[in-house]
Amino acid sequence: MAEIRHCLPEIARSEGVRMPDDDLTPKLGNTRGNDGKRALKYGGRILAATRLAGKKTGRKSRRFDGSRIGRGASMGRLLSSRDRLAGFRGRRAVVKASLIRLHGKAGQVARAHMRYIQRDGVTREGLPGELYGPETDRADGDDFLKRTAGDRHQFRFIVSAEDGAEYPDLKPYVRRLMTQVEQDLGTRLDWVAVDHFNTERPHTHIVLRGVDDCGHNLIIAREYISHGLRERACELVTLDLGPRTDREIEDRLRHDVDQERLTAIDRRLLRRMDADRSVAATDNDPLQQSVAAGRLRKLKAMDLAEDMGDGRYRLAEGLEDTLRRMGERGDIIRLMQRELTARRLDRAGVEQVVATDLREPIVGRMISRGFSNEHRDRHYMMVDGVDGRVHYVDIGRADATPSVPEGAVVRIEATKAEATAADRTIDAVARANGGRYSVDLHLRHDSRASEAFAASHVRRLEAMRRAGAGPERQPDGSWTIPNDHLARAEGFAQAQQRNRPVALAILSSQMVGDLVGVEAPTWLDRELASGASGAVRDAGFGREVHDALAMRRQWLVEQQLADGDGQPFRLRRGALESLRLRELESVGERLGRELGKAFEPARMGERVEGVIAQRLDLESGPHALVERSRDFTLVPWRDVLERNIGKAASGIMRADGISWQFGRARSGPSIS
Repeated sequence: MAEIRHCLPEIARSEGVRMPDDDLTPKLGNTRGNDGKRALKYGGRILAATRLAGKKTGRKSRRFDGSRIGRGASMGRLLSSRDRLAGFRGRRAVVKASLIRLHGKAGQVARAHMRYIQRDGVTREGLPGELYGPETDRADGDDFLKRTAGDRHQFRFIVSAEDGAEYPDLKPYVRRLMTQVEQDLGTRLDWVAVDHFNTERPHTHIVLRGVDDCGHNLIIAREYISHGLRERACELVTLDLGPRTDREIEDRLRHDVDQERLTAIDRRLLRRMDADRSVAATDNDPLQQSVAAGRLRKLKAMDLAEDMGDGRYRLAEGLEDTLRRMGERGDIIRLMQRELTARRLDRAGVEQVVATDLREPIVGRMISRGFSNEHRDRHYMMVDGVDGRVHYVDIGRADATPSVPEGAVVRIEATKAEATAADRTIDAVARANGGRYSVDLHLRHDSRASEAFAASHVRRLEAMRRAGAGPERQPDGSWTIPNDHLARAEGFAQAQQRNRPVALAILSSQMVGDLVGVEAPTWLDRELASGASGAVRDAGFGREVHDALAMRRQWLVEQQLADGDGQPFRLRRGALESLRLRELESVGERLGRELGKAFEPARMGERVEGVIAQRLDLESGPHALVERSRDFTLVPWRDVLERNIGKAASGIMRADGISWQFGRARSGPSIS
């Protein structure tokens, strides 16, 4: 309006019109027709006519869902519509995206992900992955992580062109893609990438910082992530390799007919089925009709479709989810086969099992570990079991299970999504004390409980508090427990189980054959003591364990730690404790020579004082080295010691562990 007012005098002079001395402010009204009514624009008249005809325009039907918030929203909608209108000659690409919040332990997770994408065996030559960036072929991962230290989030993409194997080098393709993304989003981007060639289709891992070129948080519209990025990847690969030929399209469709996974043919059939889920193979295109008929026969053979006669089939309920799960299972089986072949463990008669629901614990040797879902940061583990089978197990989030050296013997069992005995004890103490809980109240409620035992309940409450599950800590150290504490504890356990579906314990990092003559309590001894060795099958890794158990049994008899000559095998009383003391004496003697100090065993009921020097992984379990001015001792390890290495600590040695006290703060000790 100000611009119009400023230009009016000049316009008037050019037309020979005399302007008044006072300022003129024009008032623009609505455009009206000759009859005085408001005139509608052409587009508005079309929408009005459509509504009168009873058609949905979509103008008001689409509710706000947040998908258009952020950069690239309009471009995402444009590319999405182009994708729907495009023919099927364009080459395809898959883009998987995830947003990772960088808070808490996420920095460690980001560092672990950077190590994972640069791991060995991912290049064409089987070498470690090479990190590169927009302008360099050798990027520094540590330098990139330092730049992201203050970022709120980061984006991770996996880009896989269907015909990516035809590229001699994926770097130019990825750089052009990210340049196009910068143009779409209107900002410079800071990213690094690694190309992987260790799967059926080459793919690229891209890590993008969550800030724009001004240092502000980078927000990308969901529409662009779900449609735009994939369409840009498809455009570039089609431009590079040309549109798909009729022969390529036909070969792909005929290949998909017999696949036990969700295919483009299935999606086409699902779109065409009627309300009764019935569909026919009829089509104007002879090729499409042929492949549809073949696919329907395949689905019938898989019990996923019912032949209704006259060329019509009824598709099974949940067909899409079933085929998707079958495809994932097939990918897992192929992964297991590659890993076993690479390690020369592909043995005849050894069954491969995808453990989706653990009912019995798995004991075996760890073959490999990797991502089962990189976007959700979930890991899998392959285990060569003592039962003669190779197991694939989803072990949950990466930070929920400890790192395990390859070849270590592990035990995996399902976690329980229910309130624990500690939760029930807390609830009982709180109900008897007006809804309050503390260590003192616990010890008063149960005179047999130790302080360390009560402190373990406090750790449970602290974990629930951090997760927002209900209990509140008061300034005096006590806790306010809600009436529905057990229900909240069960919900907390269920949330934990989603992230940590299994409990993993490392039984030994040594080869099973090397444990036969070890003077220490080994997992073989515990198997013999429990009588569970009958589950060991004489096949695969089970055969190695079977032979080792026989030799270990003989060694224990020779050491007079077990009875077995002419009678059933049985460990003698105190045998495992005797082996534990032998191990501690041996390790203590070795460490004494290294430290130049005497080893002093920790005895039950005595106070242990010193500096937590380091963690030692022994056959009897992890131990802490507690160093003093003239000597040192070894005590069972507890996770709370991890963040207190190098600090002074003290506590009393008890059967249920040590209740540690760290530092000498005047406000009181820190007990865990």
